[in-house]
Amino acid sequence: MATAYGRDTRGHRPATGSGGHPPVKPFFPAALRAPVEARAWRELAYVVLSLPISVALFTFAVTMTALGLGMLITFLGIPILAAGLVVCRGFGVVERGRARGLLKLDIADPAPVRGKGGLMSWVGAVLKSGVSWRHLLYAVLHMPWATFAFTVAVTFWTYGWAAFTYPLWRWVFPAYAGIGGIQLYGDRTHQVYLDSPTEIAVTSALGLAVVLVTPWIVRGLVSVDRVMVLGLLGPSRLATRVSELESDRGVVVDTAAADLRRIERDLHDGAQARLVALAMGLGLAKEKLTDDPEAAARMVDEAHGEVKVALQELRDLARGIHPAVLTDRGLDAALSAIASRCTVPVKVVVDLDSRPAQAIEGIAYFTVSELLQNVSKHARATRASVDVWRAQDRLMLQVTDNGRGGAGVSTGSGLAGLTERLDAVDGILVVDSPAGGPTTVTAELPWRG
Repeated sequence: MATAYGRDTRGHRPATGSGGHPPVKPFFPAALRAPVEARAWRELAYVVLSLPISVALFTFAVTMTALGLGMLITFLGIPILAAGLVVCRGFGVVERGRARGLLKLDIADPAPVRGKGGLMSWVGAVLKSGVSWRHLLYAVLHMPWATFAFTVAVTFWTYGWAAFTYPLWRWVFPAYAGIGGIQLYGDRTHQVYLDSPTEIAVTSALGLAVVLVTPWIVRGLVSVDRVMVLGLLGPSRLATRVSELESDRGVVVDTAAADLRRIERDLHDGAQARLVALAMGLGLAKEKLTDDPEAAARMVDEAHGEVKVALQELRDLARGIHPAVLTDRGLDAALSAIASRCTVPVKVVVDLDSRPAQAIEGIAYFTVSELLQNVSKHARATRASVDVWRAQDRLMLQVTDNGRGGAGVSTGSGLAGLTERLDAVDGILVVDSPAGGPTTVTAELPWRG
């Protein structure tokens, strides 16, 4: 997704087409292309189809609702009302499919109705579902709007094209009607026809103007349909948010488990193995202490070296869990420390007047650390930069290098995992890495200070 960041664009690059080349600019402006574009005809088809569908849906919904409410005095009213809601949800599937196919509207399906078992449980779940009642509301509200949109769209399209092409079919009037052209006015004394060359040209010009403006009118009409479909036929904001939180919780749990496995592996293969070797070496030195003091001294000296290495590995492991410099001195010092360990020169600019929440600060630190590791391992760059700033209630990070480019967030890559981590806290990762470079990775995190 395209996003505007902070104080400036920070290395913003123009959009590129395939292969890193600039996209081809259309020869005709959008106002002239609109009547012949596929989008205009898809939207017209949507408006035209909406009328018969909405009439059928409205008739069914009102009939079933009235019948169900009227029969509530008996037990039959409840299943009749539930059946009406179920069929309305079925129409909703059709409407979402039309919106996806003709309006290119990205809309998710709402959660299905789930009963606890048995027919009556399922009927109760249908009646208690807010999604079902929103589908019924759509059935009632969409019919008058579809009628209005159909009338406006078809009138403008037919009159516009008819007037624009008037010079091509004017011959019909003198050949079959015995008049010179379209009659604008007529009474017992005189008649006015569009039959002179000037009048024909003016009619065609006005028709062209209507043809050019009609796609934009239809686009405005279907924008209301978009709002109705999204608001009434899609999942509710609460359900969407719950689904996102469930997904994010799974990502957080998986990430925490992966970190624990990494720590366990680093301890087992690193410091623990060295400490075991150290204990064995000290045991042998103890045995040789009386028989061969010089050999024992060499073994103790080797053990001393192993202790230093083990301590360094433990420091590195602790830094990987949460660096002390980040807690004590903040992002500026912590990121400078990361940059000093990178294999290429890195310029760090941190412009923050305060510190964000500790959890966000930690995620920002490890995000930059991961990105600089990618620069060291894969980018083949000669220089890099790290910029950190605040944009209202968002913490912005941007890592840029002059390497070979070609980075992406494809499934299984390190950037894909980083994207999932940021998404778990409502963050965003944007990668701009054309072939040949340079690469700019921008991360956006909530401030939560």
